[in-house]
Amino acid sequence: MLAVDALGPVGPYRSRKQLTVTDVTGVPVASVSLMPRLYVTRTMSALHRASELPLAQRLRALATAGSLFAKDSDDYVDLVARVSGLPLDDIRFATNAISEACCTAFEAAQQGRPRGASTVEDDRVAEGAVWTRRGHVFAVHAAGNHPAVHSLWLQALALGYRVAVRPSRREPFTPHRLIAALRAAGFPDDHVILLPCEHDVADEILRCADLGMAYGGDEVIAKYAGNPRVLPQGPGRSKILVTAGDWAPFLDTIVSSIAHHGGVGCINATGILVEGDPAPLAAALAARLSALPDAVLPRYPLAAAVALRDHLAQRAAGAQPFLGADQLIHDLGDGSAVLRPALHLLPSAASPQLGAELPFPCAWIAPWTRADGIAPLRNTLVLTAITDDHPLIASLLSEPTIANLYLGNRPTHYFHPHLPHDSYLTDFLMRTKALA
Repeated sequence: MLAVDALGPVGPYRSRKQLTVTDVTGVPVASVSLMPRLYVTRTMSALHRASELPLAQRLRALATAGSLFAKDSDDYVDLVARVSGLPLDDIRFATNAISEACCTAFEAAQQGRPRGASTVEDDRVAEGAVWTRRGHVFAVHAAGNHPAVHSLWLQALALGYRVAVRPSRREPFTPHRLIAALRAAGFPDDHVILLPCEHDVADEILRCADLGMAYGGDEVIAKYAGNPRVLPQGPGRSKILVTAGDWAPFLDTIVSSIAHHGGVGCINATGILVEGDPAPLAAALAARLSALPDAVLPRYPLAAAVALRDHLAQRAAGAQPFLGADQLIHDLGDGSAVLRPALHLLPSAASPQLGAELPFPCAWIAPWTRADGIAPLRNTLVLTAITDDHPLIASLLSEPTIANLYLGNRPTHYFHPHLPHDSYLTDFLMRTKALA
């Protein structure tokens, strides 16, 4: 099996305690070293002791790492697809996205710099506002739902932070490959670290860092809500709003929003709100989603797929199934199953299922009226609004709990490195101080 060692401050480290990672059919493919608490604490201390690399050296190393990460990646792509169950094309997309993110990390980070502030590298500033880091060591509790999540923390590295990544137990291969590439490109071993560990040790990484980012569900949001040093990244509950009018020209966009990249992301649409009768749109979506080939859908171990099917059936109580739990599983006969799309019609925009986010293409469609207002659209990472109602657009834009607003034929999964994901990461990493 492939050995995935920790990447510590003096090189790779293999522990006695190992975690076996299997592919979706149950075949063991790798053994991951799980670090004890003392090793984690000492490693984090080493990050604090390390000196900052000059900006030019960081940029050269990032650009080189991007090339190394994408080079000869066929075996990596195949392995991650086998373990994560994501389509091969999605892993190839993520590989290119991470490679590009290495090259553009500093430029992307600068998008969040206040217009009136200079960088600390600008030695021409004698007086004014200077954009500076809020700390020196940044920790990441990474997600395993999609490899592309590892493109974001590269901005911290570009800004001079030392970074420690705790990989997902489900898919540790992407951060291991990325950190190995960063080190080969010129980042010292005590600047970027991989720390696989058990859940009871994971908090030690965040405790020892100046700032941290943690991915997870609602429990992660609740756990770190009161901690100003940790940025929680939870469910997206992305939505689409269709006001009165012809939705047919936007059908491709709605289908793509639900199912693109296997429907596993926080930027995939899970709620569809329709002014007027939503049933015709639900029927059209069901026809399109049911025709998707297995190759573009996520694959899970059969036992996990059955558990998700049972959970969906329970959550969908009281909803009208257009694509229900009974058709969710396509058993491949090798211990794994493809999860087919699910679509349910809800009785109202106040139905609690509208906030249910599951790791496959799963959408809930409901009627929306002006009387419902903004309430059903709150707590949304991305809202695509198919409307030409300018007062409504203004209300959506000013709603604090809608992180991103896309108008018209723009799918919820649209992304550009210069656009904020959930605000700019630098809003958390940086501060502006006066120099006089």
